[in-house]
Amino acid sequence: MTPRVLIIAGSDSGGGAGIQADIKTVTMLGGFAMTAITAVTAQNTLGVQAVHPVPTGIVLAQIESVLSDLGADAIKIGMIGSAETANAVADRLSGLDVPIVFDPVMVATSGSVLAEPPTIAAFERLMRIPSVVTPNLPELEALGGEEAVLAHGCHLLAKGGHADGNYVIDRVLAPNGREIVRAEGKRIDTDDTHGTGCTLASALATGLGAGMPIKEAFVQAVRFVRIAILSAPCFGAGHGPIGHTLGHNPFEQLEGPDDDP
Repeated sequence: MTPRVLIIAGSDSGGGAGIQADIKTVTMLGGFAMTAITAVTAQNTLGVQAVHPVPTGIVLAQIESVLSDLGADAIKIGMIGSAETANAVADRLSGLDVPIVFDPVMVATSGSVLAEPPTIAAFERLMRIPSVVTPNLPELEALGGEEAVLAHGCHLLAKGGHADGNYVIDRVLAPNGREIVRAEGKRIDTDDTHGTGCTLASALATGLGAGMPIKEAFVQAVRFVRIAILSAPCFGAGHGPIGHTLGHNPFEQLEGPDDDP
């Protein structure tokens, strides 16, 4: 089965994060990516130069076009664009019986702000509908901590990349606070981490959409992100993108008749 994954997120013109990273991730993991773009950003490895939110009505129209025809086995929510859009998306997705992964994007890897306070406040509505919320540590603090997130009835994937130490610890907690699974990996010393959060959430959504239990989907997602970091193409002068193709060109592995005369 090819999992159909609807991605509701912003566009990154630099290709390292946002919709672009999401599509690459879903595709690499065997899924079919569909999109509802919430914002257009002028962005590169050095930062975000401009943001243009997409009108809420257009975001909803994209979602409706996908769900009414193609359907979805999982939904990933990333950069949401505005408080109005956050509330409208929450209303539209409420009651859907598919896994929903919400990555509460607030700040880009470069440090640029991608969500204003009213939008962050509207995240409360979005946290009531997803299966899993995937904040990094600063985002988790801004949302009130583990108990505050879990109080919405969702699972929590607490990403540990912003913590100190030589090892990164990512954890998945059940709504009752019980730790389901954790992944510990040696910290990779690199600045090429642009798009890791988007990638992890999309990888998790793809696994869940394929019917994997959350433990299995989590382990696959973390492994994919770590290998992608090691495969970074070293583009740009700032926080470079990770390597979603994992250093492989599938066309180099194709075998066929010699075209030479």
